[in-house]
Amino acid sequence: MTKTPVPHFSGILGSAAYPIEAGRYRLIWSEICPWSQRIAILRRLLGLEDIISEGKVNPVITEQGWQFSLDEGQRDPVLDIDYLMAIYKQTDADYPGRATIPVIVEVTTKKIVNNESQEIMLQLETNFSDFVKADAPDLYPENLRAEIDALNAILLEEINQGVYKVKAAKTQADYEKYFNIFFNRLDELDARLADRRFLFGEQLTDSDIRLYVSLARFDVAYYTTFHANRNHLTDFPNLWRYAKELYQIPAFRETTNFDAIKKGFALNNLEGNPNHIIPLGPDTSIWNK
Repeated sequence: MTKTPVPHFSGILGSAAYPIEAGRYRLIWSEICPWSQRIAILRRLLGLEDIISEGKVNPVITEQGWQFSLDEGQRDPVLDIDYLMAIYKQTDADYPGRATIPVIVEVTTKKIVNNESQEIMLQLETNFSDFVKADAPDLYPENLRAEIDALNAILLEEINQGVYKVKAAKTQADYEKYFNIFFNRLDELDARLADRRFLFGEQLTDSDIRLYVSLARFDVAYYTTFHANRNHLTDFPNLWRYAKELYQIPAFRETTNFDAIKKGFALNNLEGNPNHIIPLGPDTSIWNK
């Protein structure tokens, strides 16, 4: 099934049109979605909870799209909407595409500022320096930006999107091609982490967030649902150590809900799971060891 294209809202947080004010903006995300989890992680790492509030949609998509059924009355308490599509229509009455996450909404106008995760990350990292907490890590330091951008491009193509190419393959040849690209890159990343704490040494960066959200979904979803099953994350000695260390950081751990991830990937996969079976495994308590 071909997905409807997603028109891009490209407002810039911190610009004259969208000044940074406490409580003016709201992040809408879901615990199933790696693209939106990285914004949720970033928001906490930078200490922007008082600047940007958050709302979460149910990890299981309905026929009407993402639903605020986790909230009392099944409505977002700030935006007063039941489905995410409502805010898209309030922003553009003729909006033709799907309602996607993450999305940053201006609370005062109840209209979308931006719905592109890469742009949102960059804006939070570069335009909010006067508002981040004193001990927040510099996730996009100027001296590393070229290297971070280069690695992020690889992570996007071969890991974040790469695993979806494995799932989407229509022929055995394509499946094997993308399968090998994905796991060869994981092998290289495992080797890279053999003598360093994070991807760029001792310093936590933007790239670590991008890699983590895929690793967190590897064993609980990608291994089975996407047939990315050469081995488990736990079989990579350095990637597994690295993923567990990131999980100990509150911003990563508090936004990682393994049950929501399993439930969302299982129940949103109607063609592959017509009986709506939610896997009981794997045991995710090992992330705490």
